[in-house]
Amino acid sequence: MAVKQETMTLNMGPQHPSTHGVLRLVLNMEGETILEAQPVIGYLHTGIEKEAETKTYHKVVTLNDRLDYVGGMFNNLAYAMCIEKLLGATPPPRGEHLRVLIGELQRIASHLVWFGTHTLDLGVISGFFYAFREREKILDLFESLCGARLTYTYFIPGGVRYDLPDGWVEKALDFCSGLPAALDEMEEMVTENPIWLQRTKGVGVLSAEDAINLGVTGPALRGSGVEWDLRKTMPYSSYDHFDFNICVEEQGDVYARYLVRMREMRESLKIVQQAIDTIPDGPTLTEDYSFVPPPKERLDNDMEALIRHFLFYSRGYSVPEGEAYVGIEGARGEIGYFIVSDGSEKPYRMHMRSPSFVNLSALPSMANGQLVADMVSVIGSIDIVLGEIDR
Repeated sequence: MAVKQETMTLNMGPQHPSTHGVLRLVLNMEGETILEAQPVIGYLHTGIEKEAETKTYHKVVTLNDRLDYVGGMFNNLAYAMCIEKLLGATPPPRGEHLRVLIGELQRIASHLVWFGTHTLDLGVISGFFYAFREREKILDLFESLCGARLTYTYFIPGGVRYDLPDGWVEKALDFCSGLPAALDEMEEMVTENPIWLQRTKGVGVLSAEDAINLGVTGPALRGSGVEWDLRKTMPYSSYDHFDFNICVEEQGDVYARYLVRMREMRESLKIVQQAIDTIPDGPTLTEDYSFVPPPKERLDNDMEALIRHFLFYSRGYSVPEGEAYVGIEGARGEIGYFIVSDGSEKPYRMHMRSPSFVNLSALPSMANGQLVADMVSVIGSIDIVLGEIDR
């Protein structure tokens, strides 16, 4: 007698810890083998894109670093650059330089969160503690720089909000000197660990063709053998002045995406060290006070500056009518901002290209034919942040 084949539909999430947020997966399975996986989003909808239409341009900065809450600097940067494009403004060289320096520290911090949570998902509990130990050091640097550890509002149109405080460079160099040994410890835990290899090698394979067709960017794309990194292919800020490599692996599986991110942290460290060695002198913020507030030291004895300060924070500033798009290389891929201005003090429309949203669309391709237990590994390798998916 022929055995009847039946399939089963399983809901994974939206509370499952390995979904890294409020994500639901609808899995169509035959036994333990996944035939189809469909991500269901919308449980964490913030409405930030719509809310931006009611805020003046400088107030939107405090919204967009809450989208990717482990890489807020990147959203600040992409938004600021888009406003600068509409204004036809350019930050001073020191401001551009600090954007690169702080941005690469943010990339390392974001990848450390990925490593800690990804290893924790797969049973390597020590990996979480090692990664977050190093991340805390970066957050200490950010806190001394701008007073915040998660939502920074540091990159603003016209440059950066604050210059480096006294002693900051020495603390950053101390962190840089210790990070290589810490990364060696992390890699020693898992790179050749037979259980790790079994859970990651050949799992969640994404071909280069599928990655390109689906619009995947960042480490997920480079892990499929595609050499594309906006810092190199379409340089912005002052990235064309720095020496670093694009990290690429050919296999397209979970293990390849792991290798790419671990190598990227070392490349980011190279950029940070170069940036510290070559910081130019000068202001960090443009002196065009039509769209930046005047320095606080002028407010006590300059009535014009005081009036301008009041108008900036109460009324904002107008942006010429038009539209612009700017994309940068975030920790998860291309972060893009498209802004339409009607000439007023508020965006007529703001739309964000979220790398987590786009990369999540590749999940069905990665999951097809895998075991249900492999979904934990696959999701972690995409490195999604639900805050920027449900925006």
